Amino acid sequence: MRFCARFRIIFVFLFVVAVAPAPNVAFAQRVARGLVVSDSELASQAGMEILNRGGNAVDAAVATAFALSVVDQASSGLGGGGFMVIYDAKARRAHALDFRETAPAGAHRELFMKDGKPVPSASVTGALAVAVPAEVAGLMQAFKQFGTLPLAVLMAPAIRLASDGFPLDATLRYAIERQRAAMKKFPDLARVFMPKDTLPAEGDIIRQAELAQTLKAIAAQGSDVFYRGWIAEAIVETVKKEGGVLSLEDFKNYKPLWREPLVGSYRNRTVITMPPPSSGGVALLEMLNVLAPYPLSALGHNSATYLHLVAEAMKHAFADRAQYLGDPDFVKAPIATLVSKEYAAWIRGRISAAKTYPPKYYGLVNFKAEQGGTTHFSVIDRFGNAVACTQTVNTRFGSKILVPRTGIVLNNEMDDFAIHPGGNVYGLVGNEANSLQPKKRPLSSMAPTIILRGERPEIVVGAAGGPRIISATLQVILNIIDFHLLVKEAVIAPRIHHQWMPDNLIVEADIAPETRRALERRGHHVRERGVVGVAQAIVADKGRVSGEADPRKPARAAAE
Repeated sequence: MRFCARFRIIFVFLFVVAVAPAPNVAFAQRVARGLVVSDSELASQAGMEILNRGGNAVDAAVATAFALSVVDQASSGLGGGGFMVIYDAKARRAHALDFRETAPAGAHRELFMKDGKPVPSASVTGALAVAVPAEVAGLMQAFKQFGTLPLAVLMAPAIRLASDGFPLDATLRYAIERQRAAMKKFPDLARVFMPKDTLPAEGDIIRQAELAQTLKAIAAQGSDVFYRGWIAEAIVETVKKEGGVLSLEDFKNYKPLWREPLVGSYRNRTVITMPPPSSGGVALLEMLNVLAPYPLSALGHNSATYLHLVAEAMKHAFADRAQYLGDPDFVKAPIATLVSKEYAAWIRGRISAAKTYPPKYYGLVNFKAEQGGTTHFSVIDRFGNAVACTQTVNTRFGSKILVPRTGIVLNNEMDDFAIHPGGNVYGLVGNEANSLQPKKRPLSSMAPTIILRGERPEIVVGAAGGPRIISATLQVILNIIDFHLLVKEAVIAPRIHHQWMPDNLIVEADIAPETRRALERRGHHVRERGVVGVAQAIVADKGRVSGEADPRKPARAAAE
């Protein structure tokens, strides 16, 4: 099914009438043909170039994603994967595309042990950390199903950025600076991002000739050259040389999957989000269901009572994430119960306005007893189609392995499995549902989301930031719907995060001291630590379309 150009006149008025003023950040690109918001100005421009040429939202999304694979390999790229939620305005139907990486067939838990003891670094850095790259397969699947322009046209901006180079921005320079020590251990990575063996200056041109050749090959030959040709061979050769178990059969057997999107409701709106192996969609709907009956706007934006309720909803959702969620092709999770209004009502009955509780108090395990891991971008086009896409290599520069001849930085998604008792690099714990098994997809926190008002997209949103993706996406939605903040204010407003374990309530610096003290009196262990996610959002309301890219990214505390 393809978006049909015949219907463009139906939705064009959304974008030719009064348009909201441009945001201060330069990463939301807008013309009469639609809007692209990403955390890279150059990537947003790539997407807008395609909309200007008559492409639809998926065309623009593919172009934006490939551009991001050039200008921000610290966060995503051809060596990673992701999730995409698509709304087809003509068919009035949503689609969820899972292009999450999979564990190699030769992977098993013992590889990450030594002398009977876990080696956490093995799933974070180096060849054993690498799962089967999935981004190219996913983008090609979206293109084949919904694209309208030639693939070479969609990939032209990315190829140009790789071959001609691009000026180093503050965000990527910060990522390079944070990884200087690691780059000294991985000379191929340093060769591209520290070409003179020193930290490059902001504005220096980064050229990636090998990556340009890889992109040109994909543009000419499609995904086959990546999964069955010389690119797969180069990746496998490099990984095996470094002691990994990735094989050519792993590449040949990889397939992206169309999954049924999760659909819920919140304040007379339809919420469309990603199902497992994303945990983000389940957690988001669970929290929205819990919070819906509360008069949040009357409590005051970011008041202590409001933030306490949000934190309690988070604790329940993250407890359920750890206990139940995993790859749906391997485990059967009680999704219908977790996103049900009945379960949300039970959770509300356990929330006290005056205090919080120990970790064992939270989650569906108690309900049953009583009853018996980035980058995100958003796109909307003149037809009313929308795309929310979140993609990742996990932590900054993934495994730190850059494959010679290809220019591709490989992911370290193996760390998203529940391999080690102490949790992964983000402190997330899990159990058998997210255990490591060959060909299994690790659980993710990515939560690309589209919210409809009636039959038209009103909000297209998502975030980067490991588990903080979920918290950031939730609070941006609440800021827009409950507190009627403009999209810029909604994205910039200070946020909190609680992931159940460890039992800390993370607050951003701008949460008021008196509010923190009030939360501590309720029993929360309040900690100020970095930023809570990096969100990108688009709002379409009454013929006005506006978007905002989160200014937090240059200062973020972890790679996403």
